[in-house]
Amino acid sequence: MDRATIDRIAGDLIAAQDAARTLPPIAAANAGFDVAAAYEVLFETEARRRAQGWVPVGRKIGFTNRTIWDRYGVHQPMWAHVWSHTVTHAPEARATLSLAGFVQPRIEPEVVFGLAGPVPADADARGVLECVDWIAPGFEIVQSHFPDWRFTAADVTAAFGLHAALVVGPREALDARRRAALADLFPRFPVTLSCGDRVVDRGVGANVLDGPALVVRHLAQVLVGQPTAPPLAAGEIVTTGTLTDAWPVSAGQTWHSDYGELRLAGLRLAFA
Repeated sequence: MDRATIDRIAGDLIAAQDAARTLPPIAAANAGFDVAAAYEVLFETEARRRAQGWVPVGRKIGFTNRTIWDRYGVHQPMWAHVWSHTVTHAPEARATLSLAGFVQPRIEPEVVFGLAGPVPADADARGVLECVDWIAPGFEIVQSHFPDWRFTAADVTAAFGLHAALVVGPREALDARRRAALADLFPRFPVTLSCGDRVVDRGVGANVLDGPALVVRHLAQVLVGQPTAPPLAAGEIVTTGTLTDAWPVSAGQTWHSDYGELRLAGLRLAFA
């Protein structure tokens, strides 16, 4: 795809994000717009945001939950940066978040990693965890700038990976014993997502590429093929994808999560 088209699409996406409005799906209006072209758009939008003073603090990996691929018509993960102003820390496991400026927002319960260093692309789950300082419960708020959440994988990749916000709960520092336990627990721990007193959805760790640690390995492998993208590095926050479906949210609701035998603190999030 030519440079002028990449620049035009990047400008359209930034304008839609800034104005909190929808726009027609990109792939439908641009023949040949594929995931490779979408990453070119993503890298252009992120370069423009950095020039505006946005500070990247980590990554989100989207569409890792294979149980929802058919529902959305997206059959592969993608990544985008998260930013200092889109991340909220909730060390007491409670937070309030305004939905102002979001477009068709939905909530996703996730496992968040804090990296201690680069992640080898050939690491197994234990090897990935050796590169992790801490884990935490998280809620990613995703949004769709495409009407009715209808899009292609290329659309989603270009559109910031659908990232709107990330709430990171209490951090648990890892030692060798806990890393070994997590490598075994990650594929099988249950998660419950509730709104008020009502259970909305349930999931399991294996939903996300057979476990959250392997999601991070997947990203490391993708980055090997993207030499213009920065590799994973110490200090980055990485959120590993929704363990349930993504659910619409509205002001006045309070949502909370439970991670079962993973023994992470549940996170409670109110929307204003």
